[in-house]
Amino acid sequence: MRCHLLLLCCIATLCCSSNADQVTLHNGDRLTGTVLKFDGKELVINTDYAGQVTVKWAAIQALNSTTPLHLLMNDGRTLAGQVVTTQGGEWKVQQQNGEAVPVSKADVSLIRGQTEQAAYDEAQNPGWRQNWEGGANLGFALTRGNSASKNLSLGFNADRKTLHDKVTLYANSVYATNDLAGAIPSTTANAILGGARYDHDLDSRWFAFGGADFATDDLQNLDLRSVLGGGLGLHLINDPATTLDLRSGLNYTREVYAAFTRNFPAAILAEELTHKLGASTLLSQKLGFFPDLTSLGEYRGTFDFGTVTKISKWLGWQSSISDVYVTNPPLGKKKNDLILTTGLNISFTRPSEAGK
Repeated sequence: MRCHLLLLCCIATLCCSSNADQVTLHNGDRLTGTVLKFDGKELVINTDYAGQVTVKWAAIQALNSTTPLHLLMNDGRTLAGQVVTTQGGEWKVQQQNGEAVPVSKADVSLIRGQTEQAAYDEAQNPGWRQNWEGGANLGFALTRGNSASKNLSLGFNADRKTLHDKVTLYANSVYATNDLAGAIPSTTANAILGGARYDHDLDSRWFAFGGADFATDDLQNLDLRSVLGGGLGLHLINDPATTLDLRSGLNYTREVYAAFTRNFPAAILAEELTHKLGASTLLSQKLGFFPDLTSLGEYRGTFDFGTVTKISKWLGWQSSISDVYVTNPPLGKKKNDLILTTGLNISFTRPSEAGK
């Protein structure tokens, strides 16, 4: 009876091993499980008895997989198939077409298991509902007694980034009133700004962009400013902590004021900076200069600066400054409009399905 049980255990062990990937180290140790990935330095294998185990690539002598792996070679080739190490120590990739391609361990740049490859493929072409990040800002102030006023500020921003393009949506609104009896003006601020932009990388540094901006400002008698434009941009700095983009191009501007309407082409000269200050604070800054191409000396300038500091995963505190300067506003109106807001930021993230 004991012999039968021992035989069954041996068969079960062999079956489990035959259905698992196996990594053999130079010191003779063996790991069985599922190969997840190799990042160029370390191999990660998911084992039943110890969870995820990370092994230095230099310590590996042999690799045998029972499921297809996806290999990126140093010469740019991509191979997919079961990896087999012969008794002589030669590595081969058994492709689906039956061809066994010999490879050198030293020439392997990356390895992705089935799950990692599925996540990578989805990152190349994510659905429109995936990869969104952003937040909504809310600020409110109310006074009563010797003064009577209220102030409401709202903001929204969202970015969707992939490996090759980026969609940006944004909107800001400020409304303030002086509620004292007979106060003139009773409305002290009523401005709305918003827009969208699409960037598409042409290579690792250059990108093309197109976008639209809209604005209304009651106190400047601006019913609607519509700006449609596009051009070329340069990723001057592009790393996980800091990005700095320069943009130039052309736009078509239509301004509808209470007393008149004007249309004109303008140039686009702009820069945009984002920088992570530690683990919890994000700084963003934009500067734009838009000279009127039909009237020398006339232009519009914009400046935006903001910070968001995380309080929790979804809640933060934001502060922002927006300044819009117009050289030729309606008669009797000021050229400069400055907006300062601060308040709560509620963030959201819509990851890819593979990243869930």
